[in-house]
Amino acid sequence: MKYMEIKETKCKTALSKSNLPGLTYSLNPYKGCQHKCAYCYVPNVLRINRDQWGKYIEIKTNIPTVLSKELKKKKSGIVGISTVTDPYQPVEKKYRLTRYCLEQLLKYDFPICIQTKSSIVTRDIDIISKFTKAEVMISISTFSDDIRKLLEPYSSTINDRLKTLKILSQNSIQTNVFLGPIYPTIKKQDIPNIIDKLIESGVEEIMIDKFNLKPGIYNNITKSLQKNLEVYRIFNEKIENNDYYNEIRKTLFEICNSRNMEVVDAF
Repeated sequence: MKYMEIKETKCKTALSKSNLPGLTYSLNPYKGCQHKCAYCYVPNVLRINRDQWGKYIEIKTNIPTVLSKELKKKKSGIVGISTVTDPYQPVEKKYRLTRYCLEQLLKYDFPICIQTKSSIVTRDIDIISKFTKAEVMISISTFSDDIRKLLEPYSSTINDRLKTLKILSQNSIQTNVFLGPIYPTIKKQDIPNIIDKLIESGVEEIMIDKFNLKPGIYNNITKSLQKNLEVYRIFNEKIENNDYYNEIRKTLFEICNSRNMEVVDAF
């Protein structure tokens, strides 16, 4: 992994109101992300220069303490961990802020929804399994690890994510998959095998989404795809092709319904 500046900071608040469907609050122990996904929308949301995104991580060192105080006053609601940066990016191994926040949330048994690309989440099964209501959603955009490396270079491998789903499921934790943004390299004939892999991994629900190309994202993607011209060509042809996505979406719904797998659109 390339060098990233680590900044230890203090936060004034821990829980923020969430406007995302199904979530009451959002909790983000970190600002910035080491996974360096080329299609990340967060710089657009936070109005951060995309060239700077991925070069630093802000560690909110006091967030478990701030959270502990807020939970005494907050009305119970579903907490999304995290909504703008991965809570289990590599730096979590050292700082353990997500784990410490989970410990505080468990004291009040707030419902939690964790979304991550990282297998590190399995470290915290001992805590997550104690919540009355807990969901872990693993993000997967492609089932080709070679292509994954082009656009998500420092995230967990696809195989590790599938193993993570299985481990979570075996520990009676609700496990779902965010299948998105769906890479245009996925073919219609791939879908039955993809769904079967997810079923074997214990997935209960699949949420799907296409690429949402906010300003600057596509240019960033094309820079990352220069190492593989064939993949670059496919992205150019299909990434904004609604007919392609609609056909993939239709097939996903058909196959999921035939296998009694719940499938929903992200937005």
